[in-house]
Amino acid sequence: MRYEGQIYRPPSEARSLILQATIGCSWNHCTYCDMYRDKTFRVRELDAVLEDVETAREQVGDVVDKVFVADGDGLIMGLDHWEPILEACRAAFPRLRRVSAYATAMNLLEKTPEELARLRELGLSLLYIGPESGDDVTLKKIAKGASFDDHVRAAEKAHAAGVKLSAIFLLGAGGVERSAEHAQGSANLAGAMDPRFVSLLTLTVIPGTPLGKQQDKGAFELPDQRSLLGELRTFVDEARPTDAIFRTNHASNYLPLAGRLPRDREKILEVVDAALRGGIALRPEWARGL
Repeated sequence: MRYEGQIYRPPSEARSLILQATIGCSWNHCTYCDMYRDKTFRVRELDAVLEDVETAREQVGDVVDKVFVADGDGLIMGLDHWEPILEACRAAFPRLRRVSAYATAMNLLEKTPEELARLRELGLSLLYIGPESGDDVTLKKIAKGASFDDHVRAAEKAHAAGVKLSAIFLLGAGGVERSAEHAQGSANLAGAMDPRFVSLLTLTVIPGTPLGKQQDKGAFELPDQRSLLGELRTFVDEARPTDAIFRTNHASNYLPLAGRLPRDREKILEVVDAALRGGIALRPEWARGL
């Protein structure tokens, strides 16, 4: 396999074949993100991507059951790329049960219902979308490029096409100033989007990013550890998805959790409350990461 630059994928794609079909992120304006700033966005040449699929078929084709299409928002590709890629994956990997990719609300809103239905028919079954916040003020400050309502409409299109969503929210994204509004808005958006999976990460301010520069100037302050746990508690207590698999297993988080919402809400809250009381050891700073 050939990769250009650093490759990122969700924790749940640790055992997936990573197929780099785009380079970088088509948006790449989020103030907190440093993942693709060293890349100029482009869609990779289709022939090169298909050659990578063939290489993977020859080397590991009999064991691949999941494919993650990188980089930052693979859904941006048109069907002239997606269709041959999905068809090639289906032919190359007899055990294939899932193809997934990162997406943005803008990507989803740009696709027609017919295009999304066709992608689902060909095997694209899961999209990871990171609203990061459900507070419109915070969304503007972090330059997410989409509002609360945009994310709801995007989710509705995905649901209509039968594509599952994994929604990602970012503890601390509202800073100290909008910590409460960010936590409550995120919980509200998780319910309105009603994804199959919900993950929480914790903001790490990266030096040199726009957010890092804001922090240097005193224009942004990350909530302290206790306040971040408070945001987590608000989210768990207030989010109302129909039936979502919930995780905080990313290395950025102080408190790894797993369960289902709403089924396990009270059990999860008990753990969070114990952590707030100091009864549970949190992940040390040296063990946290991006």
